[in-house]
Amino acid sequence: MTLEAAAPPPPGGAGPHHPAGPTAEEFTSVQHSPDFAELRGSYRSFAFPLTVAFLAWYLLYVLLSNYAGGFMGTRLFGNINVALVLGLGQFATTFLIAWLYSRHAAAKLDPKASAIKARMEAGE
Repeated sequence: MTLEAAAPPPPGGAGPHHPAGPTAEEFTSVQHSPDFAELRGSYRSFAFPLTVAFLAWYLLYVLLSNYAGGFMGTRLFGNINVALVLGLGQFATTFLIAWLYSRHAAAKLDPKASAIKARMEAGE
């Protein structure tokens, strides 16, 4: 039994209208388009505030660890103290941000990027 697969597409996004792929001028043109600006704005409006918030949260944790030892050593129950809970909160926050970004990208970024890519491959 022989299975034949279609040949993979050529590198560089080459398609029927672009045998060698889009040119540098076409990439520059797309970069200056309103659609690309909207895509970039959508990414930045999500990524930048969350990055600043997470870095502030992390810096707060580090500062509390260095300068508020008594507070961080406060036992909440058993051998669990404030420092451990906040440290585990850092991990939870990291996974939460990754999940939120995944949802944002799938809902807002990927459709816009796919539309731009399709237009470039069609030679528009």
